[in-house]
Amino acid sequence: MPRFWSIIISSLLLAACADEPKFRSTDITGVEYGRELELTDHTGRVRHLADWRGKAVVLFFGFTQCPDVCPTTLADAASSLKKLGPDADRVQVLFVSVDPERDTQQLLAQYVTSFDPRFVALRGDEAATQRVAKEFKIYYEKRKQGVGYTVDHSAQTYVIDPQGRLRLLVRHERIGADLADDLRAILAEKA
Repeated sequence: MPRFWSIIISSLLLAACADEPKFRSTDITGVEYGRELELTDHTGRVRHLADWRGKAVVLFFGFTQCPDVCPTTLADAASSLKKLGPDADRVQVLFVSVDPERDTQQLLAQYVTSFDPRFVALRGDEAATQRVAKEFKIYYEKRKQGVGYTVDHSAQTYVIDPQGRLRLLVRHERIGADLADDLRAILAEKA
């Protein structure tokens, strides 16, 4: 009889482990959005998501004049890549500007590479920016501030797997704590 109970207990423990979430971030696998983008990178090259097939993609929308969320998110993403060690070469961080009026190609190049030289900034004209924001369900809006303006925007980060599927939504305050582990899980998956 003791063997019977040890088998039952082992089975229950295995079942409990199977119910643990695979990711720390929100798993959005299978959503019907976030499938494509066409923007120009900070070197002047037109890019598509398919350009990074075979790598996990970390995608964040923001702007260079952002006082807090954007630089913190990019710094946390850079820190997460360091935690990955050599596997960081299997990840591409993309920063999409929601301020095409001020975020020039040159400014974006300086901005993103100051966090990590591997980061790529993407931009488009207002129409292209609106299309990509709609495709990824990103909110952004110019708001008057003093004599200039700021841009309110969604602050989530997306993770796209090496096969090009949108998989995770990461809350901005969780990038530092969760992104490295979630990327390890994504990179460990079989195609």
